[in-house]
Amino acid sequence: MSKNAAETGRRPAQKPTEEDPMTTIDYIGFDVHKKTISFCAKAQDGRILDEGTILARRADLSAWAKARPRPWEGAMEATLFTGWIYDHLQPFAQKLKVAHPAMLKAIAASKKKNDRVDGRKISDLLRCDLLPECYMAPSWMRDLRRVLRYRNLVVREATRMKNRIAGLLMETGTPYNKKRLHGKRYFNELVGTLGNLQETPASVVELLKLSRGQLEMFETVQRRLVKALGENPALAERVERLQSIPGVGQILALTWALEIGEVERFGSIKRAASYCGLTSAERNSAGKEEHGPISKQRNKHLQTVLIEAAKLAPRWNKQLAALHAEELGKGNRNRATLEVARKLVAYLMAVDKSGKRFQIRSSDEGAPRRESVSGVTSGARARPGETRKAGVSHQRRSGAKKCVQDATKSTIGGGDDR
Repeated sequence: MSKNAAETGRRPAQKPTEEDPMTTIDYIGFDVHKKTISFCAKAQDGRILDEGTILARRADLSAWAKARPRPWEGAMEATLFTGWIYDHLQPFAQKLKVAHPAMLKAIAASKKKNDRVDGRKISDLLRCDLLPECYMAPSWMRDLRRVLRYRNLVVREATRMKNRIAGLLMETGTPYNKKRLHGKRYFNELVGTLGNLQETPASVVELLKLSRGQLEMFETVQRRLVKALGENPALAERVERLQSIPGVGQILALTWALEIGEVERFGSIKRAASYCGLTSAERNSAGKEEHGPISKQRNKHLQTVLIEAAKLAPRWNKQLAALHAEELGKGNRNRATLEVARKLVAYLMAVDKSGKRFQIRSSDEGAPRRESVSGVTSGARARPGETRKAGVSHQRRSGAKKCVQDATKSTIGGGDDR
């Protein structure tokens, strides 16, 4: 081993022999961390050509990538730090993939685990074409999605301030009008009244004013963020088209467009509904089929917004109102909300794939079971025989209840989480 190799802790690269073109590509697995990136480069036959550690800085990554002696393909696990590393290394690689973390753990489970072993396993999965690849949205879309998720964070903080204001009033036994509490005029009158009462501590009045100031700031920020997203030329036309669906507002349209990304990657409505967290987990073995509660493997941002939209959409969409009433007649309100959310996914997917505005066929206006978007069937409800496969079985209604309760706790615009 050379002196330089010994100092950096890297295994020296082996010189490849003259073989077929398949052996001229290195397969590199990256184990990404905040400060360092461990890598392992392997040949097609599994020989380790090079491995070591790189500092997680753009200059170091560029120098490392330019020094590679041969073309290479790379893979890394999806983490908080993956985005910028992926964007920076992509121009240097022939192919660069991102692995699904949950599936990667299931495949690469090992008794011994460290950065070097992780890099080797990712490299092996890549060269054997067994890497559980996940979708990586374009960088511009990830930038906009980051803004939307920050807006959701701001809304949650605004909700916390509203709850804090109500909590302070309840702690001091102050009566107030719940519906008018967060109106500017009523709040100012209430604080003025409290300032003249001896039983109300001065600290409470001051905390109420501070909380109100924070609330107004949060509301201003979230409106500005939503306005900027709505006016973005890359999204404006798509969002406007999605909003042509009765019951779909700006936030749902923006969330769908940015969280789904390229809608063509979903081959069916069932796959899209599963991604949105609206289907149950399924286990089928030895002829025995079992459905669990709503799966936690989902896009939680889409799930939350869809569930909240499903509670309000029937007010403006008579087809959804009919579906909700039909399911509600079976005695389960949460399951009715879940069915409306699935129908919304069908509408959104049909409009997005067709590129046309939402339109109900005149012959079907009285029948809510088959809707179309300018001639494209939206794949409305599943047939009776498919309900058990795609949705929540009657024996597992608790799954639907838990999904709706989780989303309600994390309301975008009135809850505590995304």
